[in-house]
Amino acid sequence: MSTPSATSLVTSSSSSFATLWARVYSQRARLLSTLVTLFGLLALTFFVGRVMPIDPVLSIVGPDADASTYQQVAVQLGLDQPLWVQFGRYLNELAHGNLGTSLLTGNAVSADIARVFPATLELATFAIVLGTLAGVPLGVLAASHRGRWQDNAVRVLSLAGYSTPVFWFGMMGLLVFYAWLGWAGGSGRIDLEFDGVLPPVTGLMLVDSALAGNWQAFGNSVRHLMLPAGILGLHSMAYISRMTRSFMLAQLSQEYILTARVKGLPESRVIWGHAFRNIRVQLLTIVALAYGGLLEGAVLIETVFAWPGFGQYLTNSMLLGDMSAVMGCVLVVGIIFVGLNLLSDLLYQVFDPRMH
Repeated sequence: MSTPSATSLVTSSSSSFATLWARVYSQRARLLSTLVTLFGLLALTFFVGRVMPIDPVLSIVGPDADASTYQQVAVQLGLDQPLWVQFGRYLNELAHGNLGTSLLTGNAVSADIARVFPATLELATFAIVLGTLAGVPLGVLAASHRGRWQDNAVRVLSLAGYSTPVFWFGMMGLLVFYAWLGWAGGSGRIDLEFDGVLPPVTGLMLVDSALAGNWQAFGNSVRHLMLPAGILGLHSMAYISRMTRSFMLAQLSQEYILTARVKGLPESRVIWGHAFRNIRVQLLTIVALAYGGLLEGAVLIETVFAWPGFGQYLTNSMLLGDMSAVMGCVLVVGIIFVGLNLLSDLLYQVFDPRMH
């Protein structure tokens, strides 16, 4: 029985150490890149927000306030200091976990975000699930029937879903499914009769109602959620189906697909087992970006459905010139996209063996 030589053991140990060092170095570089990105995002938002023609002091004191009152409030907010001093103070507070106080609500920005973000998270998650479940099969169907009526139907549906404004779908959806048919729950997250009944645990209405065992509230939440989530999901479905079709067409023109067909493999296995398998990594990126866009860009549908979510809070804060709230929201959006990118990188290793 042969035993490994000392040289081979040293070589193997050196190789393992080099691999470990490369991974540590890669993680450090990624962390540094993330911090630089978030810092740049905060700096850009802060300085752009300060030069916008919106006066937060005037929003607080009103147009009839005298000069002394105006100046006193400006000093209290620190707006009499140079911009770089204001930004430095904000970073110092941020380093201590303080996002500031919202001028809109008078509450801590972190508490406001913790209150409104679950509503958007619930809405966007349902929308991206619906959009992905519909968009991926439709994209594959269109690519596998290129030039036929199935392809044309999917392309028309995708074009309509992507080019039609979301707020128009929202208003038409309310008119048809709420006012005429009575299927949807209308505006808000739940009916007034259940408002305040559920103890807030996660902020997710479906989860909290299920934890409380209140299935009437659960069903009512579903009725309120399905229409706005379905409209957002339609928009995501259009984008995902178009990208899926494009990726699949590129794969179906490859020689290995021709070889698989020549061997007599079933067409479903050629499409789903070979072509689709090679686009999963690309689709992950598309779905992650679409999900991030829904989390920070669902403001129109939140406005139409009076959905008390993150996008509506961000928009109202921007209109008021409430920079503490805006900066807090921008930081959350940046962390969301960084988190989704990290999650995509982890899933890459699951779907693509070459990433190991």
